[in-house]
Amino acid sequence: MSGEGVEAWQTIGAGRGQGGILIVADHASARIPDDIDLGIPADVLTRHVAVDIGVAPLAQALCDRLSCDAVLGGVSRLVCDCNREEDAPGLIPLSSDGIDIPGNHLDAAGREARLARIFRPYHDAVAAAIARGRPALIVSLHSFTPKLETRPEEQRPWQIGILYNQDERAARIAIPLLEAAGIVTGDNQPYSGRVLNATMNRHAEGAGIPYIGIEVRQDLIGDDAGVMLWAERLAPIIGASWDSFADAMDDGARRRA
Repeated sequence: MSGEGVEAWQTIGAGRGQGGILIVADHASARIPDDIDLGIPADVLTRHVAVDIGVAPLAQALCDRLSCDAVLGGVSRLVCDCNREEDAPGLIPLSSDGIDIPGNHLDAAGREARLARIFRPYHDAVAAAIARGRPALIVSLHSFTPKLETRPEEQRPWQIGILYNQDERAARIAIPLLEAAGIVTGDNQPYSGRVLNATMNRHAEGAGIPYIGIEVRQDLIGDDAGVMLWAERLAPIIGASWDSFADAMDDGARRRA
C-alpha cells in the first residue's frame, strides 16, 4: 500500500489489516495542479491556509510506529477543502484567513469539475481504505496555528486538541492519557468538532467507527525533530485508544463464533 495514489489522494503505510488503525489527513499537501491558477502569491503555499504544516511527515512517522495505513489529501485545501460537506460554500474557498483566492470564482460547471476531480475521488479513497480493513479506530490528523492572522489577539495555548462531534468514545480515552503525559490538551479546542467535522462525520460517525480528531500545534511539528518527538508522544496514546476498541471487536467476534 505504501505510496499508492493519484492526484487527489495518497496512501501510505503497511497496516495491521482487519481491525487496525487508519489515519486520515485531509490537508496534508500544499500542491496546486499545474493547470489550476488560483491567482495567489507563491509564498502562500508555505502557510497554514494552504496546508496543515507537519502533518504529512507526522502521518508517516505514526504509520511506521503503529504499523498502520494513512490516506493523505493530495492537493492544497485552497484548491478544494475536503474536510467540508459537498455543498458547503467554503469547500472551494474564495478567501481564507484574510487572503483572497481569485482563481476560485467558478461557475457551476467549474465547481462541479473541481468536485469530480478532487473531492469525490479523495472521499472514495477514504471509503475504500475503510472497506478494506474495517479499522477499529480512525485518527483524523490536522495541525493548527498558534494564532489566526485575522484574530491575533486570540491565543491558542494547547499543544494538542482532540476534536469530536457526537461520538466521544475515543476522545474520552485519549484526553486523560494526554493530560497524564503532561501534554496541554484542548477538549474540542482550538475549535469544536461539533461545528467542523465533515470527514469524520461521514466516514467514522456515519459508519459507527470510533475516531480521534487530533490537532497538533504546527510550531511543534515544523521540523524533523519536532515530528519525531510528537510521533513518539502520540503513538502510545493512539495505540492505547485502539487497544480498547480492538479488544471489543475481538470479544464480539468470539461471541459470534
